[in-house]
Amino acid sequence: MSEEKANTPPEPEVEAAAASPSAAPEAEPARDPQVDAQPSSWRPPTKSRTTVVAIIAIALLAILAVLYAWKLPPFAGGAERTDNAYVRGRVTIISPQVSGYVTRVAVQDFAEVKAGQILATIDDRIYRARVAQATANVAAQEASLANSAQAQRSREVATDSQNAGIANAQAQLTRAEADMRRARTLVADGSISTREFDQTRAALLAAQASLQQARASRAIGTQDVRTVVVGRAGLQAAVASAKAQLRLAQIDLDNTIIRAPADGQLSEVGVRLGAYVTAGTQLLSVVPHNVWVIANFKEAQTGDMAIGQRARFSVDALGGAELTGRVENLSPAAGSEFAVLKADNATGNFVKVAQRIAVRIAIDKGQPLARRLRPGMSVEVRVDTRGGSRR
Repeated sequence: MSEEKANTPPEPEVEAAAASPSAAPEAEPARDPQVDAQPSSWRPPTKSRTTVVAIIAIALLAILAVLYAWKLPPFAGGAERTDNAYVRGRVTIISPQVSGYVTRVAVQDFAEVKAGQILATIDDRIYRARVAQATANVAAQEASLANSAQAQRSREVATDSQNAGIANAQAQLTRAEADMRRARTLVADGSISTREFDQTRAALLAAQASLQQARASRAIGTQDVRTVVVGRAGLQAAVASAKAQLRLAQIDLDNTIIRAPADGQLSEVGVRLGAYVTAGTQLLSVVPHNVWVIANFKEAQTGDMAIGQRARFSVDALGGAELTGRVENLSPAAGSEFAVLKADNATGNFVKVAQRIAVRIAIDKGQPLARRLRPGMSVEVRVDTRGGSRR
């Protein structure tokens, strides 16, 4: 009976009463037990003290690694870095000192050369002719000097003859004076005539004049000798000048052979056989194997730098390979002081710019990779600023 009542449709009155809002109170909404259930509390599992210490240690190590990688305190201050650094060397540009056609090129690009090795030669026919001309000029000037010496000896012999003439005139004068004394005595007692006395007196005067003439000739001869001696200094100077011209001509002749000034490796050879070159024309370059590193640090980085401090640098061209060295010297001034056009900060718009100080680093010997360094390579330098000799 109960089941039938349950399946029996409701009476119309009951349905109307249910439909009427004023007839009965509102029905409560149905609740979902999964949605309306009270949340249960959750706590992570309790970690042991060993696990906590390990986590803290790992975190500290990670922080220290980051500080070390970025060179932040407490790892800052022990070293200074810069990527404004390059390998340097004494690159020598080879140029001729004389002009002419190139008759021989004895080397090839990038060849190894020794000091004094012939690199190229220039046509030397003109310069050989100049040497021959200068040699002849030296011979002519030396001949003139020899003639001067001979002229001096001739003048000295003439002076000796003039000395003999003076002696002869002196003797004639002595005899004339004696004759004059006798003539005075004889003319007084009338032994000789006045005419004879006058002849004796004239002979005395002639002897006196002859002596004066001989002495004058002797003085002239002395001056002739002095003239030759004075003129010899000019001839000696002419000989020296001729020899200097010969040396200059010989130097020009020697410079027609272009030689390597030092051991090293050549650059690309720009000169060609038959080319006409002039003095100062750049032909090629010689790069010695002695190289070093110039690192341009900011001025604030050089406060603790000193000679002798250890340095390490990585070379871009060698895949970042590291080499070692030592600080050899510091530049006496900032790079801006050596600039041709210096910055003018006299205007009102001044902006402070950190200057660069060049630091020369000598490369340690015994490093195989050092042989592969070439001037101009870029490097990154790190200098250990602890220790060294400050000056």
